[in-house]
Amino acid sequence: MSWYLATPLALPFLTAVLAFLWRKRAAGRWISLLGNAFLLGAAGLLMVEVLREGVIAGQMGGWRAPFGITLVADYLGAVMVVITAITAFATALYAMGDIDEAKERLGYHALFNLLIAGVTGAFLTGDLFNLYVWFEVMLISSFGLLVLGGSRAQIDGGVKYVTLNLVSTILFLAGIGLLYGMTGTLNMADLALRVPQVENQGMVTVIAMLFMIAFGVKAAVFPLFFWLPAAYHTPAFSVSAVFAGLLTKVGVYALIRMFTLVFTGDTGFTHEILLWVAGFTMVTGVLGAAAQNEIRKILSFHIVSQIGYMILGLALYTPLGIVGAVFYLVHHIIVKANLFLIGGVVHRATGSTDLARIGGLYKAAPLLGVLFLIPAFSLAGFPPLSGFWAKYVIVAAALEDQGWVIAGVALAVGLLTIYSMTKIWAEAFWKKHPAGYEPELNRVSAAPRRWMLAPIAGLATLTMIIGLFPEPFVVFAETSAQQLLEPAGYITAVLGDAP
Repeated sequence: MSWYLATPLALPFLTAVLAFLWRKRAAGRWISLLGNAFLLGAAGLLMVEVLREGVIAGQMGGWRAPFGITLVADYLGAVMVVITAITAFATALYAMGDIDEAKERLGYHALFNLLIAGVTGAFLTGDLFNLYVWFEVMLISSFGLLVLGGSRAQIDGGVKYVTLNLVSTILFLAGIGLLYGMTGTLNMADLALRVPQVENQGMVTVIAMLFMIAFGVKAAVFPLFFWLPAAYHTPAFSVSAVFAGLLTKVGVYALIRMFTLVFTGDTGFTHEILLWVAGFTMVTGVLGAAAQNEIRKILSFHIVSQIGYMILGLALYTPLGIVGAVFYLVHHIIVKANLFLIGGVVHRATGSTDLARIGGLYKAAPLLGVLFLIPAFSLAGFPPLSGFWAKYVIVAAALEDQGWVIAGVALAVGLLTIYSMTKIWAEAFWKKHPAGYEPELNRVSAAPRRWMLAPIAGLATLTMIIGLFPEPFVVFAETSAQQLLEPAGYITAVLGDAP
């Protein structure tokens, strides 16, 4: 079992080292692409094993849990590793046409694969301190990618990004220290058994709030989200895409894991706060997007808005709510990464992503227009695309729980999302260019154009498959929700017969 779990971690590290050694040659990009292809295969093998076993765990170095380093994958952890590998491979393909030689010499491919290793580690770790370690791996590599190129806007966004994430780290470490002092363990499965036995449950709730704030910063929830729209529009489009698809989802995953496995003793208080956070996150994110006129800024605010739906599923803390949160996680990673990749092609064809300065793209590149409409309509929740089913399950869960107001908020936010996506379509694709300029994809030479359009088409196809054939994905999400709400299998897989 350990090899199934360790291989998706070892591969990105090995790829990062090799890509760094050959960073001054074209071989670096091919090493990155090949490494991520192998990662996708390893993630697929892990998923097959999890589907067969239910939950698998491995003890690194042979140290028995809860004393050693534990890697563990249930349905949620496995699907997050698979979707990370898909996003990484798609972005590596796209980077073949997007990343110039200057950024490659500065170590883009090494930093990118180090980031993927950090994200994968966060999804597979069974220990809180190691979760902190993976967060730091992500923070270091993402900051390097964010400022790669050294423009003023990048440095400004990078400083805001790092500052708030360091505050999050301090809160996370404080929560870890207090939790260890009260329970004597940081193994998540062991914490699930020990936290309910703590005499001072009020202090446990205080610690839970520390974790909620720390992970809330990572997830970019209200009111802790302002670093995201200040940073995500500044780096290369390949970097923006992988950030948009994966980074905030690690925070959401951590919230789901901790508030279904460990902090379940005062759900009337903690999950009520999460409910309010979800509502405000949805509303502020979509209003921010409606006020923007630059493609990446619009999409950045929509990351915030859509995170609210995932937190809503957790806050409801019902089987259907957790199903919706898991389904929404998978759908959103694919769609949001794809929209940022499309933004990069728009920039190549027109020289800008400012809606006031571009236009005419549908006439010049009808295929790109279609490829934009698929993830855009999916994000807005149009049937039969994946976003429709994700929103449907979340709203149905809210109504089932008699949350009429929050269900109305979710529907209203969906309508405003349609407005933002329609604005991009009308301004960038439908209207004529304000200067009479005819955008041409032919400005991008044939080889880079193929590298950039292939992953966009692939992710759009995956979105359509999930939307047209949702049943197996919903069944998978139902099993994942059952494992989260009934964690006995997770605990047994990690601890075995340990006392």
